[in-house]
Amino acid sequence: MHVIITGASGFVGQNLVRYLSNITSLNLVPLDLRKHSNDISYANVIVHLAGKAHDLRKSANPDEYYQINYELTKDLYDKFLKSNASKFIFISSVKAVADSLDGIMDEDIIAFPHTHYGKSKLLAEEYIIQQPLPSGKSYFILRPCMIHGPGNKGNLNLLYKFVAKGIPYPLASFENKRSFLSIENLCFILKELIERDDILSGIYNVADDQVLSTKEVVVLLSKVLNRSPQLLHIPVKMVVGLAKIGDFLRLPLNSERLGKLTENYVVSNRKILAALGKSLPVSSDDGILETARGFNNSI
Repeated sequence: MHVIITGASGFVGQNLVRYLSNITSLNLVPLDLRKHSNDISYANVIVHLAGKAHDLRKSANPDEYYQINYELTKDLYDKFLKSNASKFIFISSVKAVADSLDGIMDEDIIAFPHTHYGKSKLLAEEYIIQQPLPSGKSYFILRPCMIHGPGNKGNLNLLYKFVAKGIPYPLASFENKRSFLSIENLCFILKELIERDDILSGIYNVADDQVLSTKEVVVLLSKVLNRSPQLLHIPVKMVVGLAKIGDFLRLPLNSERLGKLTENYVVSNRKILAALGKSLPVSSDDGILETARGFNNSI
């Protein structure tokens, strides 16, 4: 079976190629979408990972999101519909639905993204859904939450460095709950979708089974560093007050940043688990520990 993978050089792509190469005999073919003459006629499955990631610094040109996340996806999906390939797997994001949550995100929630990243991903999703699907073909739109694993350079890496320096975590009084996604669990799900023919087309949220608070993540990171977690239980009202002062004085701790650090963002994975009929191989705790060991080995 020939599997085309776009974005194979990225964090998810590198891990997926390594994962599949170790346990399957699939013929994996990286595809560079910047080349307009790409031939996909030989493919059985297309895994579309390539995209422009969310720019937390807000310095990116908005047009780039739509050109890369929407237009390139649209062009590739059009080629898929005309090809002999039977499956198209698109990695979208929970940010295509919402930047913040009041409850638990499932697949029935009405999407209302606020960022250009989320809007461009949602446009790509809508295009895929709206096209008539020829017989024998299927599509899978996966919405992962925060993905982590060895080699990841995202927010968990920053938090790990914070803990490694012995700096006390000052927001331990906040009991937020967040969903995470181990890269191994994502690779496992992708393998199942590639190899099996009994899973229906559609949108699927992807997350680990358990949710964790930021405080619990700090405890797990400390465990890998073989040190006691340094937690400061400053009263919530006092922290909120300090953040408001930060709004006025333009300090690093302000209301927006405090919200990001302490918000709830819980994603349901019930639909994908029901479709697979299998449990995920890695628990939330073990996934965080494995990621932290990767950070520890890179120091």
